[in-house]
Amino acid sequence: MPAIEEQDPALLPQKITHICCIGAGYVGGPTCTVLAQQCPDIVVTIVDVNPVRIAAWNSEDLTQLPVFEPGLAAIVGECRGRNLFFTTDIDKAIDEAQIVFVSVNTPTKTSGIGSGFAADLRYVEASTRRIASVAQTPKIIVEKSTVPCRTAASMRAILEANSKPGTPFQILSNPEFLSEGTAVQDLLHPDRVLIGSLDTAQGRRAAELLSEVYERWVPKERVLHTGLWSSELTKLAANALLAQRISSINAISAICEATGANVYEVADACGVDRRIGPHFLRASVGFGGSCFQKDILNLVYLSGSLGLPEVAEYWRQVIVMNEFSKARFAKKVVQTLFNTVTAKRLALLGFAFKKDTGDTRESPAITLCKHFRQEGAHIAIYDPKVKREQIFLDLTEPGVTDDRKAVEEAVTVCPSVLDACHDAEAVVIATDWDEFSAIDWHKVFNIMRKPAVVFDGRRVVNPAKLREIGFRVHAVGVGPELQDNVWV
Repeated sequence: MPAIEEQDPALLPQKITHICCIGAGYVGGPTCTVLAQQCPDIVVTIVDVNPVRIAAWNSEDLTQLPVFEPGLAAIVGECRGRNLFFTTDIDKAIDEAQIVFVSVNTPTKTSGIGSGFAADLRYVEASTRRIASVAQTPKIIVEKSTVPCRTAASMRAILEANSKPGTPFQILSNPEFLSEGTAVQDLLHPDRVLIGSLDTAQGRRAAELLSEVYERWVPKERVLHTGLWSSELTKLAANALLAQRISSINAISAICEATGANVYEVADACGVDRRIGPHFLRASVGFGGSCFQKDILNLVYLSGSLGLPEVAEYWRQVIVMNEFSKARFAKKVVQTLFNTVTAKRLALLGFAFKKDTGDTRESPAITLCKHFRQEGAHIAIYDPKVKREQIFLDLTEPGVTDDRKAVEEAVTVCPSVLDACHDAEAVVIATDWDEFSAIDWHKVFNIMRKPAVVFDGRRVVNPAKLREIGFRVHAVGVGPELQDNVWV
């Protein structure tokens, strides 16, 4: 076939009636569910190689969807079977679609060149090869996964080498900017939709077709068009800048604890500066999630491979500070409990990396559990959305431990806050679930061992009120003499 940039724009589809999304995870599922709701005349088919995941999306019980996001179940119930379908029949969905979103996992490589930093693109490559082998008609292929800069060039090479004559392709970059826990609202009311394309007639036409889909509900001025490489890099840059702010305020919080300053007052005072703004200046035990760490590591690898070691080291320090924040918090727990937690029961409230999601990827709770287990503690965990099996899978990952039996002896997954806190010497709040703000702390105090201590890693509790009950309270970012003034 001719090189993609030489194709006639007229060969592209004239109207979008079918969209396929490869990957039914945290990005593909919510994104294309909302798309189906907003475009009822477009058939949206979400496919995945995992039959268990697809079965969960098709479950009669909408509380059993594989992705928890507020508002998502209602939209799935509204659209599923009308113009939204979940299936493992990948080839049929690709064949029927004019637009194919590639929304597969791009984890950090664990071996080989770039191990620990570079993105593993095996699933992107496999999806691209499958599209090339199946497609009989022109397709617009959309990178929805977070990918390194210039991944589209690799995809294009695969398509050119494997596609059938007369089946031209265009590749677009359309990164997601979702925040887990608010993904549905982020999709319904996005700050921007970014579409990257080649600066050719057919590239621009493909971008226009995708733009027309989004403009069904997104104001046109919020749909931004850039080059392919700029779009790919923007996703990495946006997450790196946000994570940088979190690491920055956590670095300040360490200084506050050492000097007697209050990090919440410092953050509020800095946040009113228009040049800085208040967002992502909330001190905590550390950031988690699937994107921040992975994307920064990707940026570190990209910078190093481009011969920019100083740039690579700059971004690597964002990760270093995040790991320091988690280790410092765990150390504070041990030191406060008379320098030992051996055989002591610690109640860990929250295992998801943030509230309103069941996602545990890179959750600070995993790191805390690792430190506490190394000290010989017994950990009682409660999280309202993370299932028991997921917790044990995370705690037996390579680098944590591979001894499932030993983990089960040291860790108990509890059905409620009170069950987790029973006979505990300390409560450690690792996730900012709203329900933790409404805990009956009098009941908790009565069932804990004394002195009862609460370590708030997410600014959830009111220290003054807990101290009135009898708790000792430690919150991130303030010295002991200011603990009662955290709640501002």
